Amino acid sequence: MSDSSAPPIEVEGLTKYYGDVRGAEDLTFTVERGDIFGFLGPNGAGKSTAIRVLLGLLAPTEGDAWLFGNDVTDRAELLEAKRRLGYLPSDVAFYDRVSGEEILDYFGRIRGDDRREELLERFPVPLERDVKAYSSGNRQKLAIVATFMHDPDLAIMDEPTAGLDPLVQNEFYEFLDERQAQGKTSFLSSHVLSEVRRICDRVGIIREGRLIALEEVGELLAESGTVVHVRLAEEPPLEALEFPGVSSIDRDGDAYHLVLSREYDALVDRLHEYTVEDLEVREASLEDVFMHFYGGEDENEDEDVPDGDVEPAATDGGG
Repeated sequence: MSDSSAPPIEVEGLTKYYGDVRGAEDLTFTVERGDIFGFLGPNGAGKSTAIRVLLGLLAPTEGDAWLFGNDVTDRAELLEAKRRLGYLPSDVAFYDRVSGEEILDYFGRIRGDDRREELLERFPVPLERDVKAYSSGNRQKLAIVATFMHDPDLAIMDEPTAGLDPLVQNEFYEFLDERQAQGKTSFLSSHVLSEVRRICDRVGIIREGRLIALEEVGELLAESGTVVHVRLAEEPPLEALEFPGVSSIDRDGDAYHLVLSREYDALVDRLHEYTVEDLEVREASLEDVFMHFYGGEDENEDEDVPDGDVEPAATDGGG
């Protein structure tokens, strides 16, 4: 049963295989009350697999997961947790031959709609029209209203701003900030790095089903330090520019790109040996951090799960 002191999300050794295909492996992390937690990784990394296990849509191969202290593999406990949950999937799908108002009426009867009118003012949609006539942006706004109108303590979201224009995206970010101020928790999967930097407190980075980083956003950026782009008259080999503090280095023609932990003196000493034609030094961005973990991988790779495991309904996780 729900424990008021339990974290909204707790995962320990969570593993999911589809036959011989790895979806997620040995994931361990905790999302505390009031967190806005970003779950990062390109398509195919295992983000959606982990979310489906949390929602009880998939059974884990090994490991455990809890929502508010409720075991997600126990049907009665999962139902108890879902009373406090809102779910916004990456592929929003509604019945096309019903109106937006009928959709919200349906979800409202299931779990409540205290914040419905307020949310419709912030994310307006043509309620009288059938959903088949909606643009992708209106479908996403309808899903946002359906997800949050019962004021859930925890929202689990998979690419929540897909299809939204920049103004609506900013409104959504402000809404999540307000939820956080009220002690509500948000967990979102995303590969939009500017979005993660804007709203998240902590991030988990997943690669090939494994969690490879779990840190506060600010700490992750601080550890990545400095990015240096330098063009030299000479053409030294990459190893000639390596020194303690350099975490990565590559070359494009006569331009060298280094990521280092603010070892400015060592950088100056090393560059003194060459003729510097151009030099740019800047603080690392979240994009730099991401490429450090994923450099060279195809972010458009398909998710490594069977199509039949994709959740079709917009907010089934909340009811």
